[in-house]
Amino acid sequence: MTTLEEQIDITAPVLAAWEQLHRVHEYPRFVDGVRTAHPHGRNLAHLGVRIGSAERSVDTEITDRGRGRVMAWRTLDSVHLSGAFALLPLDPEHTRLQIRLEYDPEAVHREFGGPRGFAQAGAIERTVREDLEHFRDLLEARVTTANGHPHGNPHTP
Repeated sequence: MTTLEEQIDITAPVLAAWEQLHRVHEYPRFVDGVRTAHPHGRNLAHLGVRIGSAERSVDTEITDRGRGRVMAWRTLDSVHLSGAFALLPLDPEHTRLQIRLEYDPEAVHREFGGPRGFAQAGAIERTVREDLEHFRDLLEARVTTANGHPHGNPHTP
């Protein structure tokens, strides 16, 4: 198994970030490769994923722990991915989102094709970083609009 850890700071309260992580149906808006996402049951989600030319259906289990600060997940099929999102409040208006992703490089290559070795690790790292940036942008725009600043910087009158 290979482990990847990334983090990003977000201008949003921790509760807003927690709520956004649980909007499974919005995953296609910020997770590259996820085309459809539907929660079902209490802790399950079904994702339609396309990476390169490979399309797969992936079922995941999502569990919360850490008093609203850690969301863990794992796939329930052959891809065998798992990870966790941890939210750390920096102050009332800023949150650090950390992600830990564990994956089997051979299983990823077998299911989706693409590069191997360092090239594969680099591609996954870039994708995760970009997904975090998309999550931040989506959440910050939502918080800014909710605070009555629909056109940009919430700090300017």
